Amino acid sequence: MKKKIKIIIICAAVIAVIGIGLVVLKTLLSSKSNEKVFYTANVETYENVIEISGTVAAAQEQTLQARSAGTVTAVYVKAGDKVKKGDVIIQLDDSEQLYNLEKQEYTMATKKLTASARELRLLETERNSLLQKVEDRKVTATFDGIIADLDVAVGDSLEAKDTVGTLVNIDYLTAEVEVTETDVSKLQVGQTVNFTFPAYSSETVKGYVTGWPAIGEVTSRGATVVKVKLRIDDYPEEILPNFSFTGKIEISPTEEYVVVSRYAIGYENKEPYVVLAKGEQKKSVKVQPYGSEYVKVLEGLEGGEVLLQQSTPKMSGFNRNRSGMPGGTSSGNSGSNRSNGSGGGMPGGGFPGGGPF
Repeated sequence: MKKKIKIIIICAAVIAVIGIGLVVLKTLLSSKSNEKVFYTANVETYENVIEISGTVAAAQEQTLQARSAGTVTAVYVKAGDKVKKGDVIIQLDDSEQLYNLEKQEYTMATKKLTASARELRLLETERNSLLQKVEDRKVTATFDGIIADLDVAVGDSLEAKDTVGTLVNIDYLTAEVEVTETDVSKLQVGQTVNFTFPAYSSETVKGYVTGWPAIGEVTSRGATVVKVKLRIDDYPEEILPNFSFTGKIEISPTEEYVVVSRYAIGYENKEPYVVLAKGEQKKSVKVQPYGSEYVKVLEGLEGGEVLLQQSTPKMSGFNRNRSGMPGGTSSGNSGSNRSNGSGGGMPGGGFPGGGPF
């Protein structure tokens, strides 16, 4: 009898423990089901661009060189001076050349009446050659511009092709950048280019695409590229030729849109809505799918709103605090389709429990 009583007491205790456990489990499950989950509607910026880098050059550049050997007899400008096309910058001693020219013209004058037509043509050819030798004693500007640098003085002795300075036209700046073969089909003449210069803080300078050749080139790395020509018409005076830059060729205008987890969207009569966490106000929205876990909000939200969860994730192991943005990617120096989410890049990030309020 005592043994039976003992067994009954043990069974009753086990049953009691199980009952208490079930009550606790039910309470926990009920508490879990009532837990609120919040999602933030984030603004995502989508850039369809080709990233570039390089250096800018002057619109035109002339290396000032002596065309023949001789002694400098005159220097008519200095660094920083503006010159016109055809202006003489440096004069070399041309006394010998002028003497030979005068002698030739005298010969032509004395033989004008007695020489044959063929002989006169020969004399005229010799005269033109002497005229060119006189011109070769000058260094002249081939376009309107500014003397960027000049290192020569009267009395200096120069050899043919000696470099003495540089003339530039900086009415606008140019650049030539490498674009990979896979991105060439996206290019159009006139596309906007945004330049950023390390020497000019972080302010963007606008330029545009002017063209590219009908043939590619293979780099030393084995990549096939096309060298695209760019131009900047309006630029700050702080930017000088040969300054380096990074930039983006805009394939299409930058877009911004609101992205949120699809579990923040509810449906009533097949019409989507959200519930604002603050005040639990219901608001109609217009959405479209954006990846497997997100939607793009076309109407109804501006970004930054905190929303209550309207449906429960069905996938096992779904992480409500998932980070990362769907959509575009950046593929480096010549990549395109880059997207950046504001607010920490968590369009589907949830905040369990009491939320942010």
